[in-house]
Amino acid sequence: MKSETQKTLPFYQLCAPICALVFAAGLAACSTSGGTVDTNSPKAQATAEADKRLTASQLRAFCPPVTIREGTSVINNYGKTTDKNPANLIYQASMSDETRSCNSDDTTMTMTVAVSGKIVPGAKFTPGTVTVPIRVAVIQGSDVVYSKLSRQAVAVNDSGAATQFIFNDPNVSFPKPASRNVQVFVGFDEGPDDSAKAKTKKKN
Repeated sequence: MKSETQKTLPFYQLCAPICALVFAAGLAACSTSGGTVDTNSPKAQATAEADKRLTASQLRAFCPPVTIREGTSVINNYGKTTDKNPANLIYQASMSDETRSCNSDDTTMTMTVAVSGKIVPGAKFTPGTVTVPIRVAVIQGSDVVYSKLSRQAVAVNDSGAATQFIFNDPNVSFPKPASRNVQVFVGFDEGPDDSAKAKTKKKN
């Protein structure tokens, strides 16, 4: 499922802007005497402007990677029993592949984050709807700039086979980053939901 919305360009097309930039820098250096670059020369200024445009272009094209957070790709549901052996397993949920797409304006980046998963029935499974908790979190440096816990409902009608599902959050929104210091994580989260956390904070 690791499809990307942005197509990979041929190597020669990727190389062309960089080669042109290096060539322009070489011309600017050669135009000065004694090996010192005249930063006020037209060629040096043109090189600096080209470098600025390249950086801006890279940032516009930047779409933060999505990673399934370690330790959150699988959950086992045993119901209310504390005896967690295979004979008491209701189901196992897992996720394995992720993808994303990005749109941005001058101030905000909005992402669609998707992940594929499956529900494997256990010995105690009864056909019906399984609801699994999935969290998407965006980390910029050491700050959490987006975090949302969703409940994904999956209809599982065959107790003898795995059922595939697709989770999709199309509204992952956060301030547009000025550098490539953003990571997006997705995974199962069996902790209290966000509304319960908010109520606890208000009581305190």
